[in-house]
Amino acid sequence: MGKYATTNPATGEVVRGFDTMSDAEADRALTRAHTAYLDWRDVDLKGRAAVLGRVADLFRQNANDLAELTTLEMGKPIIQARGEVKLSAAIFEYYATKGPDLLADEILDIAGTGKAIVRTAPIGALLGIMPWNFPYYQAARFVAPNLLLGNTILLKHAANCPQQALRLAELLEEAGAPSDVYQNVFATTDQVATMIASPLLQGISLTGSERAGSAVGELAGRHLKKAVLELGGSDPFIVLPGADVDNAVSAAVAGRFGNAGQVCTSSKRMIVESSLFDEFLHGFVTKAGEWRIGDPTSEDTKLGPMASLAARSDLIDQVEDAVTKGAKVHLGGEVPQGPGAFYPATVLTGVTPQMRVFHEELFGPVAVLYQVDSVDEAIKLANDSPYGLGSAVFTGDLDQADDVANRLDVGMVGLNTTVKSAPDLPFGGVKNSGIGRELGRFGLDEFANKKLVRIL
Repeated sequence: MGKYATTNPATGEVVRGFDTMSDAEADRALTRAHTAYLDWRDVDLKGRAAVLGRVADLFRQNANDLAELTTLEMGKPIIQARGEVKLSAAIFEYYATKGPDLLADEILDIAGTGKAIVRTAPIGALLGIMPWNFPYYQAARFVAPNLLLGNTILLKHAANCPQQALRLAELLEEAGAPSDVYQNVFATTDQVATMIASPLLQGISLTGSERAGSAVGELAGRHLKKAVLELGGSDPFIVLPGADVDNAVSAAVAGRFGNAGQVCTSSKRMIVESSLFDEFLHGFVTKAGEWRIGDPTSEDTKLGPMASLAARSDLIDQVEDAVTKGAKVHLGGEVPQGPGAFYPATVLTGVTPQMRVFHEELFGPVAVLYQVDSVDEAIKLANDSPYGLGSAVFTGDLDQADDVANRLDVGMVGLNTTVKSAPDLPFGGVKNSGIGRELGRFGLDEFANKKLVRIL
């Protein structure tokens, strides 16, 4: 059986395997992507947008089947899987309807005579390396803007999502994308490195771990290729005096435990001012206890399995390290009996810098709560992380919230809300959370030639 395989994380059953492509097939795929680009870039913008519009329609028409594949391959509860399909459709629709206006020529106000225009043009064949936690959404936010722009796509999905990878390619074909404009590639790590080195490839987008981003970024830099890297996060969730504690608790719990906590922008560190801490802790533990593990195919399940036993094993090690060094477990923390990669909603306090979870990302259903005595202490703790992706600030003082937002070293801030992805909002972070932005008009600029046209 090949490296790419569907393994049901709820049961551990290996459902179906797929062979990786040969080196010759990988070379041919890249050549075809480059050749297809030479024609696709000349298709008028209206025609490219129409393809994306049909993809959006197909996502909606096939929503249940697509969601069921997500539940099968990575364990996402079916209700949440349908939500991902809905968001993916919205991204394709956004670029189909709003994208053409965003690509209009920009006339510059220049000092000299004549006229100057900046034209947004494609650059060529691109490689996307996508993760398993949002197999459709992560692909959509890379694929949609770049196909509209006129680039062509090679997409390498995570090895545990092969059927979703194939299904996405089928949707693009059914929507009328010309042959080789979009190709799924079951590539190996060595084949990816060869593609990055090739002069036929013009850019790489990776969403994944910090380790993977570092490796891909090094290769891209060596070969002078543009790279967008969307990596990990350890988002702070700050609760200050005047906040609606019930609202804050509800937002924090939903944000932390959705998708079994396997979300880059999940609020992983709850930083609560002392006067509110006991009330927040009680409410958080109570609501988190409602997120009981269950069959992800059930309409009532909120917390399904983690995506794999390996991912759960890493989380277990992190929690055990914290507990051994003095952290207190208020909920969960015990591995359930039986098959599957299930792990319960878990709440920790008493975490210190000597514990791994203080600086590492917890990519699973585990929340850490911290108590602070001032706004300045909250900001210092929030920024004491190698990551800088998203954040949330809950307070009754919006001027204070805005000030805190300005002082946080992150790419996204939600004021009295958590960060939620939307087609027209830029997504990305700073520090070890990555390089570049996706979605909105920013998603059209990352792999574009901003060509100056000077007219006298």
